[in-house]
Amino acid sequence: MSRRYQSPFKGNRYIGNTNSNEVHDLDDEKVSCQIDKIKTDHVKTFIPDSHSQAKREGFDNCAHCIGNSKY
Repeated sequence: MSRRYQSPFKGNRYIGNTNSNEVHDLDDEKVSCQIDKIKTDHVKTFIPDSHSQAKREGFDNCAHCIGNSKY
């Protein structure tokens, strides 16, 4: 898979799903992540676009593309 440049993804590497509170890494996306199934209003981007920012905002790792998920 690859990054998406259309809204709401805007080319960001890290995308949060506010419904599941998971952060995904689009540079290592797996088919099982199903990024395209996240509803637009549940997509969260981070400033800066970093894994550490997503963690600071309380997002858990996706078990598939990042690993070490708490759930």
